[in-house]
Amino acid sequence: MPHMHVVKGVKIGSTQAYVRYPNRRDLVVFEFVEGSQVAGVFTQSAFAAAPVLLSKKHLNESSAVQQPRYLIINTGNANAATGKLGLENATKTCAKLAELAHVQPHQVLPFSTGVIGEQLPIERLLNGIQPALDTLDEASWTDAAFGIMTTDTVPKGASEQFELDGITYTMTGISKGAGMIRPNMATMLSFVATDAPISQAMVQQLLQTTVEHSFNRITIDGDTSTNDSCIFVATAQAGGNVIESSTDPRYTVVLDVLTLIMNRLAQLIVRDGEGATKFITVTVEGGANTQECCDVAYSISDSPLIKTALFASDPNWGRIVMAIGKAGIQNLDSSKVQVWLGDVQICLDGGANPDYTEEMGAAVMAEKEITIRVDLGRGQAKDTVYTCDLSYDYVKINADYRS
Repeated sequence: MPHMHVVKGVKIGSTQAYVRYPNRRDLVVFEFVEGSQVAGVFTQSAFAAAPVLLSKKHLNESSAVQQPRYLIINTGNANAATGKLGLENATKTCAKLAELAHVQPHQVLPFSTGVIGEQLPIERLLNGIQPALDTLDEASWTDAAFGIMTTDTVPKGASEQFELDGITYTMTGISKGAGMIRPNMATMLSFVATDAPISQAMVQQLLQTTVEHSFNRITIDGDTSTNDSCIFVATAQAGGNVIESSTDPRYTVVLDVLTLIMNRLAQLIVRDGEGATKFITVTVEGGANTQECCDVAYSISDSPLIKTALFASDPNWGRIVMAIGKAGIQNLDSSKVQVWLGDVQICLDGGANPDYTEEMGAAVMAEKEITIRVDLGRGQAKDTVYTCDLSYDYVKINADYRS
């Protein structure tokens, strides 16, 4: 973990509520100073979990004077596919925290991550709320990063300081995720906060803009979680005038910093992919539009055949052209397609590069960080997706997940 700068106006507490895991924190509470502006984006899964549905409802019910003040996150149980009782339990959780913190229930946003299809051990969770509140502290970002982990092997965090009009501001965030990762957010969680003064509309715009090309451009196994959620909070506690428009020059500075934080957190998730041994960048250029570049990049990134070849350091590039071909690009002229492994061109004009050798490809595939680059030869658009290889350990981790 990097040094996690304190964000003025944010306190975090955590405790062991015994939701699933022994001998570790599994319940985290964030507290935001009154007047903070909160924005969220969530999974687009049709099986969205109860806490996702309730968080969206509470955000919609919030107003300029009654923004959310608390987040509560449990690990070990996703509270997804849990029906009416699951929603009741999420509601009870918010009500209990609201009662203890003297706020309204809609000022609490709940989040869960873990096993799908099991009911929350609600009494244990409720009993853990006061102990979590008792530990609230500005400097607890690292503890929180540990507290939201499931199959993650390392905590994930990023923190930066930046200057606007002579005032130093901080932006700090944490995330979790290692499997069931292909977020589609208009079991990944991320929480980012800054003490800069930003209007609610701009907080939401900043979040949606940066999520699209960070968390929405990673994949480990192609599976979109029922619980994906990302929250961005601006507390305004470092002072200064409020950023109310994207035409404000300070907006661009904040956008750049948030983009940096989001990309770091997203890539940390990929690097910690279940059983992963390699970090892969898939860039597709020369597309007629960004969407088709994205489609090809995901087709490559999600292919088990390509991911296992990457694990084995096997330069079986036929699997890459297979993935390009199945991406559904209309009227793609394969004779114009070029493919590179690192700096080595393996496919020239839709066929084998006569200068390519298997040894050249194997040397690239043996590296721990690999770039696959594709040129579709039909335009100027470009997009990038980050992924990892698929190892024996991925199967073992997921086969043993509930045991």
